[in-house]
Amino acid sequence: MACLTLPGGSTVLKMLLSWLKLDDKPNPGAVLLWVLRGCFGAVVIGIALMAFQHFSTRTPQSSSDAQLAERLPQAVTAFAVILVFGFAVILSDVLIREKQITTISAVYFGLLLGLLLGHIFAAALSPFLFDTQADKPTFESNLLRIFITTLSCYICVSTLLQTKDEFRFIIPYVEFARQIKGNRPLVLDTSVIIDGRIADICDTRFIDAVIIVPRFVLQELQGIADSNDKLKRNRGRRGLDMLKRMQSNTKIELQMHEANIPELRNIQKVDERLVVLAKALGARVVTNDFNLNKIAQLQGVEVINLNELANALKSVALPGELLGIRIVKMGEMPGQGVGYLEDGTMVVVEQGRNFVGQEVQISVINVLQTPAGRMIFGRVESRGGSITTTHLPPEPPGRT
Repeated sequence: MACLTLPGGSTVLKMLLSWLKLDDKPNPGAVLLWVLRGCFGAVVIGIALMAFQHFSTRTPQSSSDAQLAERLPQAVTAFAVILVFGFAVILSDVLIREKQITTISAVYFGLLLGLLLGHIFAAALSPFLFDTQADKPTFESNLLRIFITTLSCYICVSTLLQTKDEFRFIIPYVEFARQIKGNRPLVLDTSVIIDGRIADICDTRFIDAVIIVPRFVLQELQGIADSNDKLKRNRGRRGLDMLKRMQSNTKIELQMHEANIPELRNIQKVDERLVVLAKALGARVVTNDFNLNKIAQLQGVEVINLNELANALKSVALPGELLGIRIVKMGEMPGQGVGYLEDGTMVVVEQGRNFVGQEVQISVINVLQTPAGRMIFGRVESRGGSITTTHLPPEPPGRT
């Protein structure tokens, strides 16, 4: 506890706990792993002590003190070798963080296949090279068996290690198809989290699939929130607030994914990592980024674009339909006025410039769908030579 009072002691302690994977909220799996390592270390020490006792104890063959002194270096050597080997295994296990079950499978099945092939080849070649009538195997035949078995094991393990990522096997060369039950998960990108509309959609119970936020997306949000640029900092903090809001929402299931998969090791760009992760998980990407949308489609990953979803949910107006619209500003063309529906749809009104600030009845002429959204064109409706208008009270100063 004394280190806590030293300058920077808390930082050192946090780094140590982080390295040991024992932070403020320890992962039960990490704690169990350290318990397993401690038990293994205790067993190694016990075996080393047993070896030391065995080599240093008097036996009928070494009853004299001189013979016992000769055996003592052997006991110390055995004790040291067992300890060094055991703790080297523990140290390598701690330092090598990213392990793959496919690597262990490749070595395991490679050895099994190599031993089997070595036995078959040695048995097949022995009658042609050596005398099979001999009572005992000769040194040459044993040497041939060892060489052929070792060669077979090397070839099999080497081949499987080089092809493990392609076949992704637990049983060699058998790839199990992914069984997807229920809705496919949704992977969120940084832009859609900052946008915030995904949190509003989650409140409506419209989404019943698992929502995944990769660790690298969270790190990017933290980087934006720590930016020196005030605008970027506000955007990053807004994204973190949206994540907190979604995490406390009981209507959805939000998961943080560590994204420790082999395919991401050599990829640095967040957009590419997001697409590769979604493809590996069989998930869909939720974004409002046009470029990410195209990249995902080129790689065969399904995308849900919130902008397209918002445009699809906008109200539909048919030609000839009457709408009540408030004209808020002048249009680009002479005589035009511009207004907006409640959902944000832009309405261009012919001969509406003189009615800016007024609510008028218009007749829909045409509806145009653009990449930016839906636009409605109409003209002011006149009945009996008069134009139907509603004069609104002036807005208080300061409002736009």
